[in-house]
Amino acid sequence: MKKVSIMVPCYNEEENVVPMSEALVAQMEQLPQYDYEILFIDNCSQDNTRPLLREICAKNPKIKAIFNSKNFGQFNSPYHAICQTTGDCTITVCCDFQDPIDMIPKFLAEWENGHKVVIGIKTSSKENKLMYFLRSIYYKLIRKLSRVEQIEHFTGFGLYDKSFVDVMRSLDDSTPFLRGIVAELGPNIKKIEYEQAQRRAGKTSNNFFSLYDAAMLSFTSYTKIGARLAELLGVLMCVGSAIAAVVCLILQLTMQVFETGTPAILMTLVFVGGLQLFFIGFIGEYVMTMNTRAMKRPIVVEEERINF
Repeated sequence: MKKVSIMVPCYNEEENVVPMSEALVAQMEQLPQYDYEILFIDNCSQDNTRPLLREICAKNPKIKAIFNSKNFGQFNSPYHAICQTTGDCTITVCCDFQDPIDMIPKFLAEWENGHKVVIGIKTSSKENKLMYFLRSIYYKLIRKLSRVEQIEHFTGFGLYDKSFVDVMRSLDDSTPFLRGIVAELGPNIKKIEYEQAQRRAGKTSNNFFSLYDAAMLSFTSYTKIGARLAELLGVLMCVGSAIAAVVCLILQLTMQVFETGTPAILMTLVFVGGLQLFFIGFIGEYVMTMNTRAMKRPIVVEEERINF
């Protein structure tokens, strides 16, 4: 009998962990041809999530839990949990019910047809329309700029064969970006469309800074646009400044049209200084990403495991 692992990342999901566990167990009981395990990984929740998970695990030995010692971010924690699963395939599902669990049989059907990676693609969403619009722009931008063919509206929700999970384990990447790794290394990918539901309960932990962090990680991991833009604009500004200096010198010697301290010079200095600061910061994102990877720190540090 094949074994299916279901991985559920959570952070401050006290209103969702119990209904999610019940829904997943009910779903898997409708598929008696499969054995299963459900793994919750808690990213150091500050509410009642952990006590509830202990109760859930005590009632069902097929439900496991990993408690992180600290919050290690929205990318490291799920990636680490996927690598701890033991099934013939692993399905990732968000704890807020925005990923429809009734997609699980569809994922498994495509897996049985030979697809090693089966992923869900959002065709629409019941979330904030402005956020969905901004995400659409981001996906299109990163897809055009990336050296790797990126997948639009893919959040990580999907099924991964054990062979691909083994590849993920072997990467030894301290800042793993699952969406990019799937796009770059995923074999025989099957895409299934779905509409993203509204969050069932609770408040999302995503904010401007976490979304910005996700965007910068994808840019620095899979594009060279920041460094290339800095190089190109640097060359253009140097050439342009040299030409402008010669022109100004000629005009000053022949017509004396400029006065000392002209506002145009100050505006130019401010503009050039702003560009320099922008690209120093942008290139700094690359440096920070390289520094994190070079330090080879663990993806997460676990505090406790249950039912392993």
